[in-house]
Amino acid sequence: MGTPETSREPCPDRILDDIGGAFGMGAVGGSAFHFIKGVYNSPSGDRLIGGTQAVRMNAPRVGGSFAVWGGLFSAFDCTMVYVRQKEDPWNSIIAGAATGGFLQMRQGLGASARSALFGGVLLALIEGAGIMINKVLSAPPGPPIIIDDPVPGMVGLPGQLPGQIPAQMASTGAGASTSGSDSGSWFGGWLGGKKQETAASGGGAKTEILESYDTPMPSFEYK
Repeated sequence: MGTPETSREPCPDRILDDIGGAFGMGAVGGSAFHFIKGVYNSPSGDRLIGGTQAVRMNAPRVGGSFAVWGGLFSAFDCTMVYVRQKEDPWNSIIAGAATGGFLQMRQGLGASARSALFGGVLLALIEGAGIMINKVLSAPPGPPIIIDDPVPGMVGLPGQLPGQIPAQMASTGAGASTSGSDSGSWFGGWLGGKKQETAASGGGAKTEILESYDTPMPSFEYK
């Protein structure tokens, strides 16, 4: 089962990748938030200018804060990968807790512990959601539906499978063969020929030759 850890960049490149992604996310999100806030707090007539100034002043700061958080998180994550020699969600959870605690070290031990707990819980929720989404998306598909292709040149009648001989054609063929055999025997008997009769016995075919009626020869003797 794949996890979000297996689809990331290798560790040396992962740090730079996360720094850039975090900065872009913070800059875009911070720009939208501070633009709306600046427009709302500016006086009437200068709302657009106030929103623009708020974005210019605050968006780089928010992007930089996100970049610092992303860089520290990736550094701790790569450290855990090196120490534990495996990739799993526990690396991200521990890295999130370490990042949160490290960023709040100047506020004291209590604040650092609370921030570390918050970071660990947040990363645990994110990793759990990612694992659930992967399980849902990678569910085994159902059995394939097999459709037999019709035989080329054999088109079935309505209500009949392709390639099946219609019952009317089968009965017509059987009647024709029966009438042909009857007519052959009648002509053979009338012309004084010989008739052959085929009988099935023991799984094989046996042919019997029946004697025909002999025509009397005229006699030219003088009595």
